[in-house]
Amino acid sequence: MLPLIDQILATAGCGDSPAVRQAIEDACFNQTSFVDAVLDCEGVRERDFLMALAKTLTLPWWEPKEDDKPAEAGIRRLLPAEIALRHRLLPLFTEQAEGGELEDTPRTLHIATFDPLNLVAHQRVAASLSMPVVWHVGPRTRIVEGLQKLYGLGADTFEKILRGRADWGSEDLKDEVTVLDEPEDEEASVVRFVNQIIRRGLDQRATDIHVEPQHDRLRIRYRIDGRLEELPVPENIKSLQASVIARLKIMARLDIAEKRLPQDGRINLELDGTPIDVRVATIPSVEGESVSLRLLAQQQVTLNRLGLTDTIRPVIEELLRLPNGIILITGPTGSGKSTSLYAFLTELNQTHRRIVTIEDPVEYKMPGVVQIAVKPEIGLTFAAGLRSILRGDPNVVMIGEMRDLETTEIAVRAALTGHLVLSTLHTNDAIGGISRLIDMGVEPFLVSSAVRAFFAQRLVRKLCPHCKAPAEVEESYLRSIGFPVQARGKIMRGTGCEACRGSGFQGRLSIYEVVLVTHALQHLINSRAHPAEFMKQAIRDGYIPMRGYGFQKVLSGETTIEEVLSVTSASERPSTPSPIQVPAPTRLAA
Repeated sequence: MLPLIDQILATAGCGDSPAVRQAIEDACFNQTSFVDAVLDCEGVRERDFLMALAKTLTLPWWEPKEDDKPAEAGIRRLLPAEIALRHRLLPLFTEQAEGGELEDTPRTLHIATFDPLNLVAHQRVAASLSMPVVWHVGPRTRIVEGLQKLYGLGADTFEKILRGRADWGSEDLKDEVTVLDEPEDEEASVVRFVNQIIRRGLDQRATDIHVEPQHDRLRIRYRIDGRLEELPVPENIKSLQASVIARLKIMARLDIAEKRLPQDGRINLELDGTPIDVRVATIPSVEGESVSLRLLAQQQVTLNRLGLTDTIRPVIEELLRLPNGIILITGPTGSGKSTSLYAFLTELNQTHRRIVTIEDPVEYKMPGVVQIAVKPEIGLTFAAGLRSILRGDPNVVMIGEMRDLETTEIAVRAALTGHLVLSTLHTNDAIGGISRLIDMGVEPFLVSSAVRAFFAQRLVRKLCPHCKAPAEVEESYLRSIGFPVQARGKIMRGTGCEACRGSGFQGRLSIYEVVLVTHALQHLINSRAHPAEFMKQAIRDGYIPMRGYGFQKVLSGETTIEEVLSVTSASERPSTPSPIQVPAPTRLAA
């Protein structure tokens, strides 16, 4: 092995590692970067190794700080994106030569790299720039992050697309679409650029991708763990707006010539062997068509993945053993209702049961389940489809949503004639489901006879397991929100790390509240009692408000108080002194 490499490894303290030695030999044989090979070895600390590399080569060390000034305007134009992204070179800043104050005095460009031994990168920079360069060594992860922010996703592809083309602003949609079919360099196509956007979203665990035309730019945002985050994109991306939107519409088999009306479609993708179903919706706006992509991984959802507590899970299992009745999950759009319904269906999906669903649209395909997608344009509505389903001898029926009186009445009749019905309803809480059904026109005696339980749920962000740490919270604050002060030592917070991209959170979990329709509650419903009376009776029956359930998740170190408060109201404060010790819900009415 070369003496220089030996010296670097010795300084970094990993020269005796057989894995590192083997990685370097493989890199030399394959003529690839030995720095990448070492950094990919298990047990090698990136920062220590790269600092040893900088020390051995007498190069300055660079690492971003919170108080760093923003990048200079126009600095990304000095180093082409193709070179910067291919060789992972991050331009930092420029400085005037010593003693030079005239405008024509050459400036020096400072560049950060994690592989200063990459001679090809040095040669390409020298050929591209007409100014001196000062090289710095920095962490690989921070350089990659910096490139993403400075150039934007797919900047190298974007440069290739624009190269040799003029007057983009005057081109219409027809001209834009033709570029998709050009047989030239596939790496420089809009196809690749759109694929990068989707792949990046999947890598970031995004649930939605929004492509939104603005007056002077094309904004792309990801919804990650329920929060929208803007994706850095190249300058002048507005000039590719028509091509990007046309490509997405072609992938979803939509009419690219129709820009005045909303359209819906879907894209089937595969990532590392995992099928991904993408629902696509376009909306015409004054600045152009806005496209929303909902990313749905086709993975089996089970009760274990819902993260149910020992209090709620037995209740759900008992409900799913019922031969008939309606189980309703309530909550706003995006609160995970469909995921919970599919988890219930997975539990029920056995050979001796016939399960039929009618949905708008079918989000997850389940083997062994007959699934129907509504098509109002041909008369296949929820009500029409439900009538046909009931003639097909089902044991379990799942209705995507009860949105009108006709559908709800048919579902009630199905529940009263021996079918187990699962569905969703848009209300703010579980108790509100009773009033909602009555307001829709369902007779109270039918509600009390057919419905077995109302679930309400919300999604909160989970603390990152890699960086969560104990949190200090004022006692007065805990008392004001009804949190047990004696348990404040169990409260955790996320400090932020690379695994969670500095947010302190990774993934989401559901919090619930359950109202069982007991005999006492049936009597109140039949007598058209006030909703406040429903709440009092539910509490007597063991009802746990959603905020109390969320506080249990806080005490188990899974989320934060702020996350729970952000999705619950003050009226949902725990009814017991401690959300740890809660009574088991009363058994539901037969």
